[in-house]
Amino acid sequence: AVQWDQGNADFPPTSFQVSNLKSGTGATNIIPGTVEMIFNFRYSTEVTHDKLQQQVEAILDKHGVAYQMDWVLSGKPFRTAGGKLLEAVQMAVKTVTGYETTLSTSGGTSDGRFIAPTGAQVIELGPLNATIHQIDEHVSVADLDTLSAIYQQLLTELLVN
Repeated sequence: AVQWDQGNADFPPTSFQVSNLKSGTGATNIIPGTVEMIFNFRYSTEVTHDKLQQQVEAILDKHGVAYQMDWVLSGKPFRTAGGKLLEAVQMAVKTVTGYETTLSTSGGTSDGRFIAPTGAQVIELGPLNATIHQIDEHVSVADLDTLSAIYQQLLTELLVN
Protein backbone atom coordinates (compact mmCIF):
# COMPACT_ATOMS: atom_id res chain seq x y z
CA ALA A 1 0.00 0.00 0.00
CA VAL A 2 3.04 2.29 0.11
CA GLN A 3 3.24 4.93 -2.58
CA TRP A 4 6.97 5.51 -2.88
CA ASP A 5 6.64 8.55 -5.16
CA GLN A 6 4.42 9.99 -7.89
CA GLY A 7 6.89 9.48 -10.72
CA ASN A 8 7.35 12.33 -13.18
CA ALA A 9 7.03 13.13 -16.88
CA ASP A 10 9.84 10.69 -17.70
CA PHE A 11 9.29 7.88 -15.19
CA PRO A 12 6.29 6.04 -13.80
CA PRO A 13 5.92 5.92 -10.02
CA THR A 14 8.40 3.69 -8.22
CA SER A 15 7.25 0.09 -7.80
CA PHE A 16 8.28 -2.64 -5.37
CA GLN A 17 8.82 -6.07 -6.96
CA VAL A 18 9.09 -9.35 -5.03
CA SER A 19 11.08 -11.75 -7.20
CA ASN A 20 11.68 -14.63 -4.76
CA LEU A 21 10.02 -15.73 -1.54
CA LYS A 22 11.15 -18.77 0.46
CA SER A 23 9.84 -20.02 3.78
CA GLY A 24 9.54 -23.25 5.71
CA THR A 25 10.44 -26.79 4.81
CA GLY A 26 7.56 -27.59 2.51
CA ALA A 27 5.60 -29.39 5.23
CA THR A 28 1.98 -28.23 5.56
CA ASN A 29 1.75 -28.57 9.34
CA ILE A 30 4.73 -26.46 10.42
CA ILE A 31 4.72 -22.70 10.93
CA PRO A 32 7.96 -21.38 9.47
CA GLY A 33 10.32 -19.50 11.76
CA THR A 34 11.86 -17.39 9.01
CA VAL A 35 11.19 -16.07 5.55
CA GLU A 36 13.71 -15.08 2.91
CA MET A 37 12.72 -12.58 0.28
CA ILE A 38 14.48 -11.09 -2.70
CA PHE A 39 12.95 -7.89 -3.96
CA ASN A 40 13.82 -4.90 -6.05
CA PHE A 41 12.60 -1.43 -6.75
CA ARG A 42 11.96 -0.10 -10.22
CA TYR A 43 12.42 3.46 -9.19
CA SER A 44 12.14 6.87 -10.71
CA THR A 45 14.43 9.86 -10.44
CA GLU A 46 12.04 11.26 -7.81
CA VAL A 47 13.56 9.12 -5.06
CA THR A 48 17.03 7.81 -4.19
CA HIS A 49 18.07 4.29 -3.27
CA ASP A 50 19.05 5.60 0.19
CA LYS A 51 15.55 7.01 0.72
CA LEU A 52 13.94 3.73 -0.36
CA GLN A 53 16.16 1.79 2.04
CA GLN A 54 15.23 4.16 4.88
CA GLN A 55 11.52 3.80 4.08
CA VAL A 56 11.63 -0.02 4.00
CA GLU A 57 13.55 -0.20 7.26
CA ALA A 58 11.16 2.29 8.90
CA ILE A 59 8.18 0.13 7.92
CA LEU A 60 9.79 -3.03 9.31
CA ASP A 61 10.84 -1.23 12.50
CA LYS A 62 7.34 0.24 12.95
CA HIS A 63 5.88 -3.26 12.94
CA GLY A 64 8.57 -4.77 15.18
CA VAL A 65 9.87 -7.12 12.50
CA ALA A 66 13.25 -8.69 13.26
CA TYR A 67 15.17 -8.59 10.01
CA GLN A 68 18.56 -8.69 8.40
CA MET A 69 18.97 -7.16 4.96
CA ASP A 70 21.70 -7.08 2.38
CA TRP A 71 21.15 -4.12 0.06
CA VAL A 72 22.63 -4.26 -3.42
CA LEU A 73 22.46 -1.29 -5.78
CA SER A 74 22.49 -2.65 -9.31
CA GLY A 75 22.03 0.71 -11.00
CA LYS A 76 20.39 4.10 -10.70
CA PRO A 77 17.70 5.46 -12.99
CA PHE A 78 18.98 7.86 -15.60
CA ARG A 79 17.71 10.15 -18.31
CA THR A 80 19.62 11.53 -21.26
CA ALA A 81 18.85 15.17 -21.93
CA GLY A 82 18.52 16.41 -25.49
CA GLY A 83 21.66 16.72 -27.56
CA LYS A 84 23.42 15.61 -30.73
CA LEU A 85 23.02 11.87 -30.09
CA LEU A 86 19.31 12.10 -29.32
CA GLU A 87 18.69 14.32 -32.35
CA ALA A 88 20.65 11.94 -34.60
CA VAL A 89 18.66 8.93 -33.35
CA GLN A 90 15.36 10.72 -33.91
CA MET A 91 16.41 11.73 -37.42
CA ALA A 92 17.63 8.22 -38.29
CA VAL A 93 14.38 6.62 -37.12
CA LYS A 94 12.33 9.18 -39.06
CA THR A 95 14.41 8.74 -42.23
CA VAL A 96 14.23 4.94 -42.21
CA THR A 97 10.71 4.34 -40.90
CA GLY A 98 8.87 7.61 -41.42
CA TYR A 99 7.87 7.56 -37.75
CA GLU A 100 8.38 10.30 -35.19
CA THR A 101 10.02 8.85 -32.09
CA THR A 102 8.45 8.76 -28.67
CA LEU A 103 11.01 9.08 -25.91
CA SER A 104 10.46 6.60 -23.11
CA THR A 105 12.20 5.34 -19.99
CA SER A 106 10.30 2.05 -20.06
CA GLY A 107 11.97 -1.01 -21.45
CA GLY A 108 13.86 -2.39 -18.51
CA THR A 109 17.38 -2.59 -17.25
CA SER A 110 20.38 -2.21 -19.52
CA ASP A 111 24.08 -1.56 -19.32
CA GLY A 112 23.28 2.11 -19.93
CA ARG A 113 23.03 2.42 -16.13
CA PHE A 114 26.81 1.94 -15.95
CA ILE A 115 27.58 4.42 -18.74
CA ALA A 116 25.20 7.26 -17.79
CA PRO A 117 27.07 8.21 -14.58
CA THR A 118 30.10 9.14 -16.72
CA GLY A 119 28.08 12.01 -18.21
CA ALA A 120 27.83 10.41 -21.64
CA GLN A 121 24.55 10.56 -23.51
CA VAL A 122 22.87 7.15 -23.44
CA ILE A 123 20.19 6.06 -25.86
CA GLU A 124 18.70 2.59 -25.84
CA LEU A 125 17.58 1.66 -29.32
CA GLY A 126 16.72 -1.89 -30.23
CA PRO A 127 14.06 -4.27 -31.45
CA LEU A 128 10.60 -4.60 -29.94
CA ASN A 129 10.76 -6.60 -26.74
CA ALA A 130 7.23 -8.01 -26.55
CA THR A 131 8.57 -11.47 -25.63
CA ILE A 132 11.56 -10.38 -23.52
CA HIS A 133 12.46 -12.74 -20.65
CA GLN A 134 9.81 -15.24 -21.68
CA ILE A 135 9.95 -18.79 -23.01
CA ASP A 136 10.66 -18.64 -26.74
CA GLU A 137 11.89 -15.04 -26.56
CA HIS A 138 12.29 -13.80 -30.12
CA VAL A 139 12.37 -10.84 -32.48
CA SER A 140 11.21 -10.61 -36.06
CA VAL A 141 13.81 -10.78 -38.82
CA ALA A 142 12.11 -7.82 -40.50
CA ASP A 143 12.59 -5.79 -37.30
CA LEU A 144 16.30 -6.65 -37.33
CA ASP A 145 16.59 -5.53 -40.94
CA THR A 146 14.87 -2.23 -40.08
CA LEU A 147 17.04 -1.78 -37.00
CA SER A 148 20.18 -2.40 -39.06
CA ALA A 149 19.09 0.32 -41.49
CA ILE A 150 18.41 2.69 -38.58
CA TYR A 151 21.89 2.04 -37.13
CA GLN A 152 23.48 2.69 -40.53
CA GLN A 153 21.54 5.94 -40.89
CA LEU A 154 22.47 6.89 -37.32
CA LEU A 155 26.16 6.54 -38.18
CA THR A 156 25.59 8.72 -41.24
CA GLU A 157 23.84 11.34 -39.11
CA LEU A 158 26.66 11.37 -36.55
CA LEU A 159 29.71 11.04 -38.78
CA VAL A 160 28.75 12.62 -42.10
CA ASN A 161 26.04 15.20 -41.49
